[in-house]
Amino acid sequence: MSSESTTSSNPLKLNYKRTFIIGFAFFGILLMWQVYDSYCSTFLSQLFMKTFNTTDSTQVQYLVGVMMAIDNIAALIMMPIFGRLSDKTHTRFGKRMPYIVIGTFVCAVVFPFIPLAFHYSNLAAVISLMAITVFFAMMYRNPAVALMPDMTPKPLRSKANGIINIMGYIGGAVPTLLAMFLVLSQYLYGVSDPDNPGQYIATWQTGNLWVIEIPFLVASVLMVVSVIVLFCLIKENKVVEEVADDMRRGEESAEISDSVEDDDKKPMSKANLKMLWLILIAEFFWFMADNGITTFFTNFTIYHLQATTASSSLNTIISGVLSVVGFAVGGLVVTKFGRKWTLTSGLILTVLAYAIWVLLTFTIKPNGSFPFYIYIIFALKGFGMSLVHVNSFPMVVELCSSKKIGQFTGYYYASSMTAQTITPILLGLLMMIPNFGWSFLPIYALICCLIALVIFLFVKNVKLKKTQIKRGLEALDQDD
Repeated sequence: MSSESTTSSNPLKLNYKRTFIIGFAFFGILLMWQVYDSYCSTFLSQLFMKTFNTTDSTQVQYLVGVMMAIDNIAALIMMPIFGRLSDKTHTRFGKRMPYIVIGTFVCAVVFPFIPLAFHYSNLAAVISLMAITVFFAMMYRNPAVALMPDMTPKPLRSKANGIINIMGYIGGAVPTLLAMFLVLSQYLYGVSDPDNPGQYIATWQTGNLWVIEIPFLVASVLMVVSVIVLFCLIKENKVVEEVADDMRRGEESAEISDSVEDDDKKPMSKANLKMLWLILIAEFFWFMADNGITTFFTNFTIYHLQATTASSSLNTIISGVLSVVGFAVGGLVVTKFGRKWTLTSGLILTVLAYAIWVLLTFTIKPNGSFPFYIYIIFALKGFGMSLVHVNSFPMVVELCSSKKIGQFTGYYYASSMTAQTITPILLGLLMMIPNFGWSFLPIYALICCLIALVIFLFVKNVKLKKTQIKRGLEALDQDD
Protein backbone atom coordinates (compact mmCIF):
# COMPACT_ATOMS: atom_id res chain seq x y z
CA MET A 1 0.00 0.00 0.00
CA SER A 2 1.35 3.42 -0.88
CA SER A 3 2.29 5.85 1.88
CA GLU A 4 -0.08 8.41 0.38
CA SER A 5 -3.10 6.21 1.13
CA THR A 6 -2.30 6.16 4.82
CA THR A 7 -2.36 9.88 5.41
CA SER A 8 -5.17 11.19 7.56
CA SER A 9 -6.38 13.55 4.83
CA ASN A 10 -6.88 10.80 2.28
CA PRO A 11 -10.44 9.41 1.89
CA LEU A 12 -11.17 5.93 3.18
CA LYS A 13 -11.65 3.47 0.36
CA LEU A 14 -12.65 -0.16 0.20
CA ASN A 15 -10.16 -2.62 -1.23
CA TYR A 16 -12.54 -4.57 -3.47
CA LYS A 17 -9.99 -7.16 -4.55
CA ARG A 18 -9.11 -8.11 -0.99
CA THR A 19 -12.77 -8.10 0.08
CA PHE A 20 -13.73 -10.48 -2.74
CA ILE A 21 -10.94 -12.85 -1.72
CA ILE A 22 -12.04 -12.73 1.94
CA GLY A 23 -15.50 -13.58 0.61
CA PHE A 24 -14.26 -17.05 -0.35
CA ALA A 25 -14.61 -17.98 3.32
CA PHE A 26 -18.33 -17.13 3.23
CA PHE A 27 -18.58 -18.76 -0.20
CA GLY A 28 -17.72 -22.08 1.42
CA ILE A 29 -20.07 -21.52 4.37
CA LEU A 30 -23.23 -20.85 2.35
CA LEU A 31 -22.27 -23.49 -0.19
CA MET A 32 -22.42 -26.14 2.51
CA TRP A 33 -25.49 -24.75 4.30
CA GLN A 34 -27.55 -24.61 1.11
CA VAL A 35 -27.01 -28.33 0.58
CA TYR A 36 -27.53 -29.05 4.28
CA ASP A 37 -30.86 -27.19 4.48
CA SER A 38 -32.15 -28.46 1.14
CA TYR A 39 -31.62 -32.14 1.89
CA CYS A 40 -31.19 -32.93 5.58
CA SER A 41 -34.69 -32.05 6.79
CA THR A 42 -36.16 -34.33 4.10
CA PHE A 43 -33.68 -37.10 4.99
CA LEU A 44 -34.86 -36.91 8.60
CA SER A 45 -38.54 -36.71 7.61
CA GLN A 46 -38.30 -39.87 5.52
CA LEU A 47 -36.40 -41.81 8.16
CA PHE A 48 -38.77 -40.77 10.96
CA MET A 49 -41.82 -41.61 8.83
CA LYS A 50 -40.31 -45.02 8.16
CA THR A 51 -39.38 -45.54 11.81
CA PHE A 52 -42.86 -44.70 13.10
CA ASN A 53 -44.68 -46.27 10.13
CA THR A 54 -46.71 -43.15 9.41
CA THR A 55 -47.82 -41.51 6.16
CA ASP A 56 -48.56 -38.09 7.69
CA SER A 57 -45.51 -35.90 7.25
CA THR A 58 -46.75 -33.23 9.68
CA GLN A 59 -46.65 -35.72 12.56
CA VAL A 60 -42.87 -36.08 12.43
CA GLN A 61 -41.86 -32.47 11.76
CA TYR A 62 -41.42 -31.71 15.45
CA LEU A 63 -38.88 -34.56 15.60
CA VAL A 64 -37.16 -33.15 12.53
CA GLY A 65 -37.10 -29.81 14.30
CA VAL A 66 -35.61 -31.32 17.45
CA MET A 67 -32.80 -32.98 15.49
CA MET A 68 -32.04 -29.80 13.55
CA ALA A 69 -32.10 -27.87 16.84
CA ILE A 70 -29.69 -30.22 18.63
CA ASP A 71 -27.08 -29.42 16.01
CA ASN A 72 -27.75 -25.72 16.52
CA ILE A 73 -27.35 -26.02 20.29
CA ALA A 74 -23.78 -27.19 19.75
CA ALA A 75 -23.25 -24.25 17.41
CA LEU A 76 -24.78 -21.85 19.95
CA ILE A 77 -22.24 -22.96 22.53
CA MET A 78 -19.21 -23.27 20.29
CA MET A 79 -19.42 -20.14 18.12
CA PRO A 80 -18.92 -17.63 20.96
CA ILE A 81 -16.15 -19.83 22.37
CA PHE A 82 -14.25 -19.98 19.08
CA GLY A 83 -14.86 -16.26 18.56
CA ARG A 84 -13.16 -15.37 21.84
CA LEU A 85 -10.43 -17.96 21.29
CA SER A 86 -9.61 -16.52 17.89
CA ASP A 87 -9.46 -13.01 19.39
CA LYS A 88 -6.69 -14.24 21.67
CA THR A 89 -4.92 -16.49 19.17
CA HIS A 90 -1.61 -15.36 17.68
CA THR A 91 0.16 -17.51 15.10
CA ARG A 92 2.33 -16.84 12.08
CA PHE A 93 -0.76 -17.56 9.95
CA GLY A 94 -2.92 -15.04 11.84
CA LYS A 95 -5.56 -15.40 14.54
CA ARG A 96 -8.53 -16.47 12.35
CA MET A 97 -6.88 -18.55 9.63
CA PRO A 98 -6.04 -21.69 11.70
CA TYR A 99 -9.69 -22.14 12.70
CA ILE A 100 -10.91 -21.52 9.15
CA VAL A 101 -8.55 -24.07 7.61
CA ILE A 102 -9.06 -26.86 10.17
CA GLY A 103 -12.84 -26.44 10.37
CA THR A 104 -13.27 -26.39 6.59
CA PHE A 105 -11.21 -29.51 5.94
CA VAL A 106 -12.98 -31.59 8.62
CA CYS A 107 -16.40 -30.53 7.28
CA ALA A 108 -15.35 -31.36 3.74
CA VAL A 109 -14.36 -34.90 4.77
CA VAL A 110 -17.46 -35.67 6.87
CA PHE A 111 -20.17 -33.98 4.78
CA PRO A 112 -20.47 -36.51 1.87
CA PHE A 113 -21.17 -39.37 4.31
CA ILE A 114 -24.57 -37.90 5.31
CA PRO A 115 -26.46 -38.97 2.12
CA LEU A 116 -24.66 -42.33 2.23
CA ALA A 117 -26.06 -42.98 5.72
CA PHE A 118 -29.52 -41.92 4.55
CA HIS A 119 -29.35 -44.22 1.54
CA TYR A 120 -28.83 -47.16 3.88
CA SER A 121 -31.58 -45.93 6.25
CA ASN A 122 -29.26 -45.41 9.21
CA LEU A 123 -30.98 -42.69 11.26
CA ALA A 124 -28.37 -42.66 14.05
CA ALA A 125 -25.54 -42.23 11.54
CA VAL A 126 -27.33 -39.39 9.74
CA ILE A 127 -27.89 -37.51 13.00
CA SER A 128 -24.30 -38.10 14.19
CA LEU A 129 -22.75 -36.98 10.91
CA MET A 130 -24.95 -33.88 10.83
CA ALA A 131 -23.82 -33.01 14.38
CA ILE A 132 -20.11 -33.40 13.53
CA THR A 133 -20.51 -31.29 10.40
CA VAL A 134 -22.27 -28.50 12.27
CA PHE A 135 -19.73 -28.51 15.11
CA PHE A 136 -16.74 -27.99 12.84
CA ALA A 137 -18.64 -25.59 10.61
CA MET A 138 -19.21 -23.39 13.64
CA MET A 139 -15.56 -23.73 14.56
CA TYR A 140 -14.62 -21.85 11.39
CA ARG A 141 -17.74 -19.76 10.75
CA ASN A 142 -17.12 -17.19 13.47
CA PRO A 143 -13.44 -16.60 12.58
CA ALA A 144 -14.30 -16.56 8.86
CA VAL A 145 -16.93 -13.86 9.33
CA ALA A 146 -14.73 -11.88 11.74
CA LEU A 147 -11.99 -11.70 9.11
CA MET A 148 -13.81 -8.95 7.17
CA PRO A 149 -14.17 -6.42 10.05
CA ASP A 150 -10.60 -7.24 11.10
CA MET A 151 -9.44 -5.69 7.83
CA THR A 152 -12.17 -3.14 7.01
CA PRO A 153 -12.72 0.31 8.61
CA LYS A 154 -16.13 0.70 10.26
CA PRO A 155 -17.73 3.12 7.74
CA LEU A 156 -16.99 0.69 4.88
CA ARG A 157 -18.26 -2.52 6.49
CA SER A 158 -21.79 -2.51 5.09
CA LYS A 159 -20.43 -2.20 1.56
CA ALA A 160 -17.82 -4.89 2.31
CA ASN A 161 -20.47 -7.12 3.89
CA GLY A 162 -22.53 -6.78 0.72
CA ILE A 163 -19.62 -8.14 -1.31
CA ILE A 164 -19.01 -10.93 1.21
CA ASN A 165 -22.68 -11.95 1.05
CA ILE A 166 -22.67 -11.89 -2.76
CA MET A 167 -19.78 -14.34 -2.67
CA GLY A 168 -21.75 -16.47 -0.21
CA TYR A 169 -24.82 -16.53 -2.41
CA ILE A 170 -22.74 -17.48 -5.45
CA GLY A 171 -21.59 -20.42 -3.36
CA GLY A 172 -25.18 -21.25 -2.44
CA ALA A 173 -26.24 -21.11 -6.09
CA VAL A 174 -23.93 -23.97 -7.10
CA PRO A 175 -25.74 -26.75 -5.19
CA THR A 176 -29.09 -25.13 -5.96
CA LEU A 177 -28.44 -25.42 -9.69
CA LEU A 178 -27.37 -29.03 -9.21
CA ALA A 179 -30.55 -29.71 -7.23
CA MET A 180 -32.66 -28.65 -10.23
CA PHE A 181 -31.33 -31.68 -12.09
CA LEU A 182 -30.51 -34.05 -9.23
CA VAL A 183 -33.76 -33.61 -7.31
CA LEU A 184 -35.11 -35.61 -4.42
CA SER A 185 -38.21 -36.48 -6.44
CA GLN A 186 -35.93 -38.45 -8.79
CA TYR A 187 -34.53 -40.39 -5.85
CA LEU A 188 -37.65 -41.01 -3.72
CA TYR A 189 -40.53 -42.78 -5.42
CA GLY A 190 -43.67 -42.63 -3.31
CA VAL A 191 -47.12 -43.94 -4.25
CA SER A 192 -50.22 -41.91 -3.42
CA ASP A 193 -52.50 -43.48 -0.85
CA PRO A 194 -55.96 -43.85 -2.47
CA ASP A 195 -57.67 -43.70 0.94
CA ASN A 196 -55.93 -40.45 1.92
CA PRO A 197 -55.64 -38.00 -1.01
CA GLY A 198 -52.52 -35.89 -0.77
CA GLN A 199 -50.71 -38.44 1.41
CA TYR A 200 -48.16 -41.09 0.50
CA ILE A 201 -48.02 -44.70 1.58
CA ALA A 202 -45.31 -45.56 4.10
CA THR A 203 -43.23 -47.55 1.61
CA TRP A 204 -40.77 -45.46 -0.39
CA GLN A 205 -38.47 -46.83 -3.06
CA THR A 206 -35.02 -45.29 -3.25
CA GLY A 207 -33.17 -44.63 -6.46
CA ASN A 208 -29.58 -44.04 -7.51
CA LEU A 209 -27.39 -42.91 -4.60
CA TRP A 210 -25.45 -40.49 -6.82
CA VAL A 211 -28.56 -38.35 -7.30
CA ILE A 212 -28.26 -37.17 -3.69
CA GLU A 213 -24.52 -37.76 -3.23
CA ILE A 214 -23.25 -35.46 -5.99
CA PRO A 215 -24.38 -32.14 -4.39
CA PHE A 216 -22.60 -33.09 -1.14
CA LEU A 217 -19.41 -34.08 -2.96
CA VAL A 218 -19.41 -30.91 -5.06
CA ALA A 219 -19.91 -28.84 -1.91
CA SER A 220 -16.97 -30.53 -0.18
CA VAL A 221 -14.62 -30.07 -3.13
CA LEU A 222 -15.50 -26.39 -3.57
CA MET A 223 -15.16 -25.77 0.18
CA VAL A 224 -11.59 -27.06 0.02
CA VAL A 225 -10.82 -24.99 -3.09
CA SER A 226 -12.24 -21.84 -1.49
CA VAL A 227 -10.17 -22.17 1.69
CA ILE A 228 -6.99 -22.84 -0.34
CA VAL A 229 -7.60 -19.64 -2.34
CA LEU A 230 -8.20 -17.70 0.88
CA PHE A 231 -5.14 -19.10 2.64
CA CYS A 232 -2.79 -18.51 -0.30
CA LEU A 233 -3.93 -14.98 -1.18
CA ILE A 234 -4.68 -13.42 2.21
CA LYS A 235 -1.69 -13.11 4.52
CA GLU A 236 -3.68 -12.18 7.60
CA ASN A 237 -0.95 -10.66 9.82
CA LYS A 238 0.49 -8.60 6.97
CA VAL A 239 -2.88 -7.17 5.92
CA VAL A 240 -3.89 -6.26 9.50
CA GLU A 241 -0.65 -4.34 9.89
CA GLU A 242 -1.15 -2.51 6.57
CA VAL A 243 -4.68 -1.31 7.39
CA ALA A 244 -4.00 -0.28 11.01
CA ASP A 245 -4.09 3.46 10.25
CA ASP A 246 -7.35 3.25 8.27
CA MET A 247 -8.90 1.21 11.08
CA ARG A 248 -8.08 3.98 13.58
CA ARG A 249 -9.57 6.63 11.31
CA GLY A 250 -12.66 4.51 10.75
CA GLU A 251 -13.21 4.30 14.51
CA GLU A 252 -13.82 8.06 14.55
CA SER A 253 -16.70 7.68 12.08
CA ALA A 254 -18.66 4.83 13.66
CA GLU A 255 -22.50 4.93 13.68
CA ILE A 256 -22.78 4.47 17.44
CA SER A 257 -24.04 6.51 20.37
CA ASP A 258 -20.72 6.64 22.26
CA SER A 259 -17.18 6.19 21.04
CA VAL A 260 -15.44 2.86 21.66
CA GLU A 261 -11.98 2.73 23.20
CA ASP A 262 -9.49 -0.01 22.36
CA ASP A 263 -9.54 -1.31 25.92
CA ASP A 264 -10.44 -4.93 26.69
CA LYS A 265 -11.45 -4.23 30.28
CA LYS A 266 -13.51 -1.08 29.89
CA PRO A 267 -17.28 -1.83 29.95
CA MET A 268 -19.67 -0.67 27.24
CA SER A 269 -21.59 2.54 27.75
CA LYS A 270 -25.28 2.20 28.65
CA ALA A 271 -26.34 3.68 25.31
CA ASN A 272 -24.19 1.25 23.30
CA LEU A 273 -25.26 -1.70 25.45
CA LYS A 274 -28.94 -0.85 24.90
CA MET A 275 -28.33 -0.57 21.17
CA LEU A 276 -26.59 -3.96 21.15
CA TRP A 277 -29.44 -5.71 22.98
CA LEU A 278 -32.12 -4.24 20.72
CA ILE A 279 -30.25 -5.32 17.59
CA LEU A 280 -29.66 -8.84 18.92
CA ILE A 281 -33.29 -9.32 20.03
CA ALA A 282 -34.64 -8.07 16.70
CA GLU A 283 -32.12 -10.31 14.93
CA PHE A 284 -33.38 -13.26 16.98
CA PHE A 285 -36.92 -12.80 15.65
CA TRP A 286 -36.06 -12.23 12.00
CA PHE A 287 -33.93 -15.39 12.11
CA MET A 288 -36.88 -17.20 13.72
CA ALA A 289 -38.83 -16.34 10.58
CA ASP A 290 -36.05 -16.85 8.05
CA ASN A 291 -34.75 -20.14 9.42
CA GLY A 292 -38.26 -21.52 9.85
CA ILE A 293 -38.84 -21.02 6.14
CA THR A 294 -35.40 -22.37 5.18
CA THR A 295 -35.69 -25.49 7.34
CA PHE A 296 -39.12 -26.59 6.19
CA PHE A 297 -39.59 -25.20 2.69
CA THR A 298 -38.38 -28.29 0.84
CA ASN A 299 -40.82 -30.37 2.90
CA PHE A 300 -43.53 -27.73 2.30
CA THR A 301 -42.99 -28.18 -1.44
CA ILE A 302 -43.11 -31.97 -1.31
CA TYR A 303 -45.82 -32.64 1.26
CA HIS A 304 -48.10 -29.58 1.02
CA LEU A 305 -47.80 -28.31 -2.54
CA GLN A 306 -47.07 -31.85 -3.80
CA ALA A 307 -44.75 -30.24 -6.35
CA THR A 308 -41.33 -31.18 -7.64
CA THR A 309 -38.29 -30.03 -5.69
CA ALA A 310 -36.85 -28.69 -8.96
CA SER A 311 -39.41 -25.88 -8.68
CA SER A 312 -38.26 -25.24 -5.12
CA SER A 313 -34.67 -25.00 -6.37
CA LEU A 314 -35.69 -22.51 -9.08
CA ASN A 315 -37.45 -20.52 -6.37
CA THR A 316 -34.25 -20.47 -4.32
CA ILE A 317 -32.29 -19.22 -7.33
CA ILE A 318 -34.77 -16.40 -7.99
CA SER A 319 -34.66 -15.39 -4.33
CA GLY A 320 -30.87 -15.58 -4.41
CA VAL A 321 -30.59 -13.35 -7.48
CA LEU A 322 -32.72 -10.67 -5.81
CA SER A 323 -30.65 -11.11 -2.64
CA VAL A 324 -27.48 -10.41 -4.60
CA VAL A 325 -29.10 -7.24 -5.99
CA GLY A 326 -30.04 -6.27 -2.44
CA PHE A 327 -26.51 -6.85 -1.17
CA ALA A 328 -25.13 -4.60 -3.89
CA VAL A 329 -27.76 -1.90 -3.35
CA GLY A 330 -27.79 -2.14 0.45
CA GLY A 331 -24.07 -1.57 0.76
CA LEU A 332 -24.35 1.60 -1.34
CA VAL A 333 -27.53 3.33 -0.13
CA VAL A 334 -26.44 2.99 3.50
CA THR A 335 -23.95 5.83 2.95
CA LYS A 336 -26.92 8.14 2.31
CA PHE A 337 -29.69 6.82 4.57
CA GLY A 338 -27.72 5.13 7.35
CA ARG A 339 -27.86 1.54 8.49
CA LYS A 340 -30.99 1.77 10.62
CA TRP A 341 -33.36 2.95 7.91
CA THR A 342 -31.83 0.76 5.20
CA LEU A 343 -32.33 -2.27 7.44
CA THR A 344 -35.83 -1.13 8.48
CA SER A 345 -36.92 -0.84 4.84
CA GLY A 346 -35.73 -4.42 4.30
CA LEU A 347 -37.85 -5.67 7.21
CA ILE A 348 -40.90 -3.81 5.87
CA LEU A 349 -40.49 -5.44 2.45
CA THR A 350 -40.15 -8.86 4.07
CA VAL A 351 -43.26 -8.36 6.20
CA LEU A 352 -45.17 -7.35 3.05
CA ALA A 353 -43.98 -10.51 1.25
CA TYR A 354 -45.07 -12.78 4.10
CA ALA A 355 -48.45 -11.02 4.41
CA ILE A 356 -49.15 -11.66 0.71
CA TRP A 357 -48.09 -15.29 1.14
CA VAL A 358 -50.48 -15.78 4.08
CA LEU A 359 -53.36 -14.28 2.14
CA LEU A 360 -52.78 -16.41 -0.97
CA THR A 361 -52.12 -19.60 1.01
CA PHE A 362 -55.66 -19.54 2.40
CA THR A 363 -57.15 -18.36 -0.91
CA ILE A 364 -55.52 -20.72 -3.41
CA LYS A 365 -55.50 -24.44 -2.64
CA PRO A 366 -52.60 -26.73 -3.71
CA ASN A 367 -53.14 -28.47 -7.04
CA GLY A 368 -49.90 -30.43 -7.46
CA SER A 369 -47.97 -27.64 -9.19
CA PHE A 370 -45.64 -25.01 -7.79
CA PRO A 371 -47.59 -21.69 -7.59
CA PHE A 372 -46.10 -18.86 -9.62
CA TYR A 373 -46.91 -16.33 -6.89
CA ILE A 374 -44.37 -17.96 -4.56
CA TYR A 375 -41.58 -17.00 -6.96
CA ILE A 376 -42.62 -13.34 -6.65
CA ILE A 377 -43.00 -13.54 -2.87
CA PHE A 378 -39.56 -15.08 -2.39
CA ALA A 379 -37.99 -12.56 -4.75
CA LEU A 380 -39.39 -9.73 -2.62
CA LYS A 381 -38.37 -11.50 0.58
CA GLY A 382 -34.88 -12.19 -0.77
CA PHE A 383 -34.34 -8.53 -1.61
CA GLY A 384 -35.75 -7.36 1.72
CA MET A 385 -33.73 -9.73 3.89
CA SER A 386 -30.54 -8.91 2.00
CA LEU A 387 -30.92 -5.28 3.14
CA VAL A 388 -31.27 -6.65 6.67
CA HIS A 389 -28.29 -9.00 6.60
CA VAL A 390 -25.92 -6.61 4.85
CA ASN A 391 -26.29 -4.05 7.65
CA SER A 392 -27.05 -6.02 10.83
CA PHE A 393 -23.64 -7.64 11.35
CA PRO A 394 -21.72 -4.37 10.78
CA MET A 395 -24.03 -2.69 13.32
CA VAL A 396 -23.04 -5.25 15.96
CA VAL A 397 -19.26 -5.17 15.41
CA GLU A 398 -19.49 -1.37 15.20
CA LEU A 399 -20.05 -1.43 18.96
CA CYS A 400 -16.72 -3.06 19.85
CA SER A 401 -13.02 -2.41 19.60
CA SER A 402 -10.71 -4.25 17.22
CA LYS A 403 -9.67 -6.54 20.08
CA LYS A 404 -13.20 -7.90 20.54
CA ILE A 405 -14.42 -8.48 16.98
CA GLY A 406 -14.47 -12.26 17.41
CA GLN A 407 -16.34 -11.92 20.70
CA PHE A 408 -19.00 -9.62 19.23
CA THR A 409 -19.25 -11.82 16.14
CA GLY A 410 -20.03 -14.54 18.68
CA TYR A 411 -22.84 -12.40 20.13
CA TYR A 412 -24.29 -11.90 16.66
CA TYR A 413 -24.27 -15.62 15.93
CA ALA A 414 -25.43 -16.54 19.45
CA SER A 415 -28.62 -14.61 18.69
CA SER A 416 -29.12 -16.18 15.27
CA MET A 417 -28.23 -19.70 16.45
CA THR A 418 -30.57 -19.42 19.44
CA ALA A 419 -33.34 -18.63 16.98
CA GLN A 420 -32.29 -21.52 14.76
CA THR A 421 -32.30 -23.81 17.80
CA ILE A 422 -35.81 -22.86 18.90
CA THR A 423 -37.61 -22.28 15.61
CA PRO A 424 -37.48 -25.82 14.10
CA ILE A 425 -38.96 -27.35 17.27
CA LEU A 426 -41.53 -24.61 17.84
CA LEU A 427 -42.66 -24.49 14.23
CA GLY A 428 -42.80 -28.28 14.01
CA LEU A 429 -45.14 -28.36 17.02
CA LEU A 430 -47.29 -25.48 15.77
CA MET A 431 -47.83 -27.21 12.42
CA MET A 432 -49.55 -30.03 14.31
CA ILE A 433 -52.41 -27.69 15.27
CA PRO A 434 -55.65 -29.00 13.67
CA ASN A 435 -56.70 -27.19 10.48
CA PHE A 436 -53.33 -25.47 10.18
CA GLY A 437 -50.59 -27.95 9.32
CA TRP A 438 -48.30 -26.71 6.56
CA SER A 439 -50.47 -23.62 6.08
CA PHE A 440 -49.08 -22.28 9.34
CA LEU A 441 -45.59 -21.81 7.83
CA PRO A 442 -46.14 -18.31 6.30
CA ILE A 443 -48.21 -17.19 9.33
CA TYR A 444 -45.35 -18.06 11.65
CA ALA A 445 -42.84 -16.18 9.49
CA LEU A 446 -45.08 -13.10 9.32
CA ILE A 447 -45.58 -12.93 13.10
CA CYS A 448 -41.85 -13.30 13.87
CA CYS A 449 -40.84 -10.71 11.28
CA LEU A 450 -43.41 -8.20 12.56
CA ILE A 451 -42.02 -8.54 16.09
CA ALA A 452 -38.49 -7.98 14.76
CA LEU A 453 -39.60 -4.83 12.94
CA VAL A 454 -41.28 -3.34 16.02
CA ILE A 455 -38.24 -4.02 18.24
CA PHE A 456 -35.74 -2.67 15.72
CA LEU A 457 -37.61 0.64 15.46
CA PHE A 458 -36.39 1.38 19.02
CA VAL A 459 -32.73 1.24 17.92
CA LYS A 460 -31.31 4.75 18.08
CA ASN A 461 -30.75 6.29 14.67
CA VAL A 462 -27.15 7.48 14.61
CA LYS A 463 -26.52 9.25 11.33
CA LEU A 464 -23.38 8.48 9.38
CA LYS A 465 -20.87 11.28 9.82
CA LYS A 466 -19.61 13.09 6.76
CA THR A 467 -16.38 11.15 6.49
CA GLN A 468 -14.25 11.03 3.41
CA ILE A 469 -15.24 7.80 1.68
CA LYS A 470 -14.33 7.17 -1.93
CA ARG A 471 -17.29 6.43 -4.19
CA GLY A 472 -17.92 5.57 -7.81
CA LEU A 473 -14.96 5.39 -10.17
CA GLU A 474 -12.72 6.99 -7.56
CA ALA A 475 -13.30 3.99 -5.28
CA LEU A 476 -11.93 1.62 -7.92
CA ASP A 477 -8.48 3.19 -7.63
CA GLN A 478 -7.04 0.38 -5.49
CA ASP A 479 -3.64 -0.37 -4.09
CA ASP A 480 -2.56 -3.98 -4.42
